[in-house]
Amino acid sequence: MIYILDNIGAILAATAVGILSALVLARMAKGLSPTPVRALAALLALFWLAAILAGGLILAPPEVRSQAGEWTIALGTAAIIWAGFVLPVCAATLPVLGCSWRRTFGVAGIWLAVMLAMAGVLQLAGLDAPAAAPSAMPG
Repeated sequence: MIYILDNIGAILAATAVGILSALVLARMAKGLSPTPVRALAALLALFWLAAILAGGLILAPPEVRSQAGEWTIALGTAAIIWAGFVLPVCAATLPVLGCSWRRTFGVAGIWLAVMLAMAGVLQLAGLDAPAAAPSAMPG
């Protein structure tokens, strides 16, 4: 997890963009304003999401990066994490809590936009791989 400390600036910037994106999109969707405790929980969750996304970007193999392109990898990684984890969690939990399918997919869409924005910030900021990371190994 040393990569988090090595890339704290980029991760914090992505967290800030995630918060702003979520707030704007939630307002557009007529979401509720969070309480301070919920806002803190959201901040921590978005920080962790940015850190995990940064880790995924750092670990992308160099040969894949050179073939696909840095932006394809950045946005593709966000989309894959969203499709593999966020979308199924939204689809499995929100309808059980009484949300309509329309609202469920609206929330999932907000998360996709947030994750793409975060990946864009991380890509623009640049990430430093720790010395032991596979992408930093000669090869």
